[in-house]
Amino acid sequence: MLNGERHRSRLPAALAAALLMVLTACGGSGGDDGGPVELRYSWWGNADRAELMQQAIAIFETEHPDVKIVPNFSDFAEYWQKLNTESAGGGTPDVLQMDFSYLREYGDRGLLLNLDEAENPVPVNDLLPGLQQAGVVGGERFAVALSGNTWGMIYDPAAFQAAGVAIPERWTWDEYGAAVTQVARASGMAGAWDYTSIMGVFEIWLRQQGKVLFTEDGRIEATHEDLQRFWQQGVDLRAAGAFPPQDKVAQALPVTVMGADLAASTVNLDSMLTRYAGETERKLALGALPSSNPDDLGIRLRPGILLSAFSGTDHPRQAAELIDFMVNDPRVGEIFGGNRGLPASNAQREAATPKLSATDAAVAEYEKTIGQYLTVPPTIPPAGVGTADSAFLRINEELAYGRISVQDAVAQWFNETEAALR
Repeated sequence: MLNGERHRSRLPAALAAALLMVLTACGGSGGDDGGPVELRYSWWGNADRAELMQQAIAIFETEHPDVKIVPNFSDFAEYWQKLNTESAGGGTPDVLQMDFSYLREYGDRGLLLNLDEAENPVPVNDLLPGLQQAGVVGGERFAVALSGNTWGMIYDPAAFQAAGVAIPERWTWDEYGAAVTQVARASGMAGAWDYTSIMGVFEIWLRQQGKVLFTEDGRIEATHEDLQRFWQQGVDLRAAGAFPPQDKVAQALPVTVMGADLAASTVNLDSMLTRYAGETERKLALGALPSSNPDDLGIRLRPGILLSAFSGTDHPRQAAELIDFMVNDPRVGEIFGGNRGLPASNAQREAATPKLSATDAAVAEYEKTIGQYLTVPPTIPPAGVGTADSAFLRINEELAYGRISVQDAVAQWFNETEAALR
């Protein structure tokens, strides 16, 4: 997928309801009688995140007695279903978590407030350079990055060492392909998960060659030949035994390929290291992303979570204050640690460091080592990119099963994506 593997666990209904009742108790009556104004604040996440959020909300309300937060949370899939229903009926929350893939869609629909034009614009000067402009669409700041991540190669050092393969500081895709093929032959375990199934990796591969997947106005700029070359890599590596059989991948779900010990490495978002480490007894590490251009890894800091405000909110000043607090206040970073991903602001990253897990700390260290490649802001995905992303994964799966030729798979993806982007 464009965003790598996306897994969200569904909350047990009783637990979610109980937590929501506790959180909602933080909210007060409306401001019509001269009392505190209510801000509806919605996010996705699990029960652990909700408990941490309650701590942060309590601090904000203590320091802003004119505001009461009315919270609402759900898992990722349910969050977007609910938000679509609310926005269609004019009930969009005052402050809401936003995903990078949906930013342009909600901005184009006129649902998001331009935070630069608020009475008190949210400061972004302490955000990491690559994230300071991440929420800007067409010159309007519709969101501010709360956390960020990027891409890397996650691998099992013991498997590579046993196969006699050293991980270099930099290597090409051909060198990576040869390495994972060697690991597969030596270990009996696949050398890599099929990175050609992820549209985000295709985008990186193109960028390393000075190309782009989509233009800013939402057209496909990559060619049929580009995608044919990329997907042919996967076909060839699968034939060489470097990738795990697709039926085994399907049987392992919902456990990931790395968690099920089906592969020695994967190219994915660096934040996935924490997920994988929680599923396997193996010790995993982050290494150099392959690149056809040694001077450009083709990666960007990508906002993991953004915060937006509803364009129709009755309380834009208070909404901006809440966003500023959640993004910039060091105490919030100290509360959450790495729960929402590594914080986007320097102050929160520093405050979060003592609470980071070993895997989150490894991600932070990895991003420091490649910091020179992470200063360019990411390109805002066009509306309809989610459909293109899903089609990429689904069609590549047909390739993995051998049910479709590369040429036909490429034609199908272009047809479906062009229709989605219209």
